[in-house]
Amino acid sequence: METSNVYVSIANLTCNLQPGTSYEFVLKMDPLKARVFTKLFSQMQALEASNAFRAHMPFIPYHLDKLNHDLDRRLQKVYALIHEFGDDEARKFVEQLPYFN
Repeated sequence: METSNVYVSIANLTCNLQPGTSYEFVLKMDPLKARVFTKLFSQMQALEASNAFRAHMPFIPYHLDKLNHDLDRRLQKVYALIHEFGDDEARKFVEQLPYFN
């Protein structure tokens, strides 16, 4: 299993094998395993689109909205992967997030 740099941007929901214009994390991992980021980011974008529709329904409180919980779980998975394959600085960043506790 060969590892290489994987460039991840949470802000842009992107994962690339080549450095792009913006990324927050550089991970050392098997490029085939990096596909999980693409899958998670795709799911997050779909959930965000659904949330935009739901936001216009005030009778569903935010904290009871299943779509928000689904989005949070995927973000937790993304940060878990960053923690696992990131450098010390990335791990320290993830460990200070409320998701990590």
